[in-house]
Amino acid sequence: MSFILIRNANLYAPEPLGVQDILISHGRISAIAEAIELDTNLPIETLDAQGQLVCPGFVDSLTHITGGGGEGGFASRTPEMNLSHAIKGGVTTVTGALGTDAIFRSHEELVAKVKSLKEEGLSAYFYTGNYHFPVKTLTGSVQKDIMLIDECIGIGEIAIADHRGSQITWRELASVASQARVGGMCSNKAGIVLVHVGPGEDHLARLFEVAEHTDIPIKQFYPTHINRSAALLDQGIRFNKAGGVIDFTASSTPEILASGEVKCAHALKQALQSGADENRITFSTDGHASLPEFNSQGELVSLKVGAMTALHDELKDAVLIENIELETALKTVTLNPAKVLKLPHKGQLRLGADADLLLLDAHSFEINSVMAMGQWLMKNQTIVRKGTFE
Repeated sequence: MSFILIRNANLYAPEPLGVQDILISHGRISAIAEAIELDTNLPIETLDAQGQLVCPGFVDSLTHITGGGGEGGFASRTPEMNLSHAIKGGVTTVTGALGTDAIFRSHEELVAKVKSLKEEGLSAYFYTGNYHFPVKTLTGSVQKDIMLIDECIGIGEIAIADHRGSQITWRELASVASQARVGGMCSNKAGIVLVHVGPGEDHLARLFEVAEHTDIPIKQFYPTHINRSAALLDQGIRFNKAGGVIDFTASSTPEILASGEVKCAHALKQALQSGADENRITFSTDGHASLPEFNSQGELVSLKVGAMTALHDELKDAVLIENIELETALKTVTLNPAKVLKLPHKGQLRLGADADLLLLDAHSFEINSVMAMGQWLMKNQTIVRKGTFE
C-alpha cells in the first residue's frame, strides 16, 4: 500500500490530541488532522480506529536480545528474543545489552541480532560493554564503537553495587563515561552510560561521586533497576531531582517482590508523589535477562526470565491501579526513553516521525494492533509478521 489512513483515532502522542486522522506513507507519519481527505488514484488502506486509543510504539531501553548468562550454570542461560516477543508487548524499538556473561555472550552476536531484528521489522540498537571493567568492546575502544558502529548508542550495563560486578571505582567510572560522552558528541548520538544498580548498600554512591569530583554531568548516567528496593528508590528520586534520568525495571517475579522490590507502576507513583520529574523517569523490560534471587550469602535461590510484555503490563497497572494519568504513564515507555537514547523520530506521534504506533482498547488498554515503520506487525490482535524461524 502506498498510504495507510487511520481515521477517528483518540490520539495520545503521548500528550492527548483528541480524535484525529493519521496518514502514513513510506514508514513515516505524513499528516495528523481532524479530517484528512485524499484526492489520489494511488492505493490507500483505510482503518477506522473509533473506540480505540492510538499511541506511540514502546521504546525498550534495555533488552537482552541474545539472552543472558545464567547465574545457575550453563543450563540456566536464558534464550534470545524473537520478533513476536516484542510484538506481543507493543515494543517497536529495542536496545540490546550484554549483562553478567561477556564470555559466551559476545558483542559480535549482539550486533548480528540487532541487524536481524532490523531486517524483520523492528528498530534496534545496542550498548557496547557489559557489567565489567575493564570494558570489553568490538573495536578496542568505547569511543570507536559508538562513533563507527551505527547501531551502537552507548555503553552498558556497567555494574555498580553488585557482587557480580568489578567493584568499579568512581575514577574508573568517570573515565568510561568520558569516553562514551565524547563518542556520543562526535557522532551525534546519546553516548549514554547505562548503569546496572545491584542490591549493594552503596546504591548510587559511585554516580554521585563522579558528579561531585568531575565535570561530567549527572545526566550522562542512566541507572536502571532503581525500583529494586525502597532504599534505592529513595536515592533514585534524589538522583532524578539532581537532573538525572532513572529507569524502573518492569519485569519481576513474586519472589523478588517479596524480597523488597517495589513494583514498577507503584514506584512511579511514589516517585511522582515525592516530587520527581516525570520527564526523567523510564520503564524498561530487562527482557530475556535472568531474574535471579540470591540469599544473604549471595547464593542463587531461584531464577526466572524477564518478559517483554512487562512494559504494557506496568503501563496498564499505572493507569488502572495507581490512578496515574495515561499521558504521564505513556511517557515512561515512549517519549522519555526515546529522548534518553537520542532517537528523535521515536516515542512520539508527530509529522515526520517514524510510523511506530499501537492501537489500544480505550477501556482495558489491551493491544489491538502494532505498527512498526509503517508496517503492520499485529492487526486485530493477530500477529501478522513473525521472525524468520518462528
